[in-house]
Amino acid sequence: MLKVYNTLSRSKEKFEPLEGNHVRMYVCGPTVYDYPHIGNARSFAVFDTIRRYLEYSGYRVTYITNFTDVDDKMIDRANREGISVPELAAKFISEYRTIANELNLKPATINPRATEHIDDMIEMTELIIKNGLGYEVGGDVYFDVSEYEDYGILSKISPDELSSGARVEVDSKKQDPRDFVLWKAEKPGEPSWESPWGKGRPGWHAECSAMGKHFLGVPFDIHGGGQDLIFPHHENEIAQSAGAYGVDTPVKYWLHNGFLTIDKDKMSKSEGNFFTAREVLDNFDHQAVRYFLISGHYRQPLDYNTDALKQATQTVDRIRNSVDTLRGRLVILERGQIESSESDIVVDTAIEKFREGFEREMDDDFNTPGALAELFTFIKVVNTHTENISRPAIIRKALATLTEIVGVLGIELEKESAGLEKSESTETLKGTIELLLEIREKARESKDWETADMIRDRLDELGITITDTKDGPTWKIK
Repeated sequence: MLKVYNTLSRSKEKFEPLEGNHVRMYVCGPTVYDYPHIGNARSFAVFDTIRRYLEYSGYRVTYITNFTDVDDKMIDRANREGISVPELAAKFISEYRTIANELNLKPATINPRATEHIDDMIEMTELIIKNGLGYEVGGDVYFDVSEYEDYGILSKISPDELSSGARVEVDSKKQDPRDFVLWKAEKPGEPSWESPWGKGRPGWHAECSAMGKHFLGVPFDIHGGGQDLIFPHHENEIAQSAGAYGVDTPVKYWLHNGFLTIDKDKMSKSEGNFFTAREVLDNFDHQAVRYFLISGHYRQPLDYNTDALKQATQTVDRIRNSVDTLRGRLVILERGQIESSESDIVVDTAIEKFREGFEREMDDDFNTPGALAELFTFIKVVNTHTENISRPAIIRKALATLTEIVGVLGIELEKESAGLEKSESTETLKGTIELLLEIREKARESKDWETADMIRDRLDELGITITDTKDGPTWKIK
């Protein structure tokens, strides 16, 4: 039974979708004004892993993650670069998609842009005003927090704390310091749209409420994002949706990932203590970066350092080595079924324990550290017994299970490595192929043509072409 930690209740709850087997999930996406830092990438990888596990568990998932393509930061950056806001957005959306591919993120069901849903935000704001929770001042529209008694329900911040200035924007137009903007009046040189209050643009908090409602309805099942979004962004989303659509909360389960830190301090562009995702991915095996980002429990902080990335690279290579060893043994055994060995029984039993253990850990609020511990317990058994396995069916089952479970974690073992650590996995592959070619040459010398041809054919199926020359065999990847 899957249990998830709900930020709203501050407790683990049994996971039950609102509509049968269908999970409707919204994750706050990037504001596309700059290169995402590696802390942003942690959130990308975490919620992709959660989505993958839900699908593995048999759920049908509608997964929405947005692009914020107009806000104050975007306007400032576009003005500095002398380009339009849409041009800036196009540049960094393209960069996000490249990073998403390198981190092996599954494509979202839909990637809506804020500017595509201005009408939805205007409609929501009109409803808030109509229901007595919003007011207009000089073309700006604000949410009236004093009229919404549940404000603070997610963040657990009291009205007194809010009044004393806890992350509250100062604005003389507000009736109450806690009030937040729903619509901003037009300013010179800024993108703007027509509205009942004059030309302007939406406040940042408005977009996710409106797009969540547009694509998933209210309430929906899961809303995800970093812990820094709990207040004010997600708190304001709850207030907006309650004020516009008449629901107690627009979301059943609120999930938030912990920060990526450097020397225990939160990674932040404003503090200057960050690495871009591009820098990290250019210097390390992409799958190792993915592994690192999910190696800690998603709700806990994860400390970034080069040694951790190097260790992750070695760990992913260890998984690849086990897969290569299993494949090499399968090539040798492909001639037919022979009598079972004790290793067959041990590995077959370990396969079932591995799957059970993996599911048990992931069902406990997506406990990836526990799931990875189960993975390496299994790999240890595989490494100990592979050379003594006698049945091809056991190897195929082990390979299929290992590949499937690693895939649920979003690690694609077949994807090419990258950056400074590329050579290790390449050397592992080279060594495995050359070992098989040595076995093949010995078979040819003893005129065991069946074995020699079987090794050549199996390597060909795996995408490796063998060419026999007078100086010995050569190989290349197709």
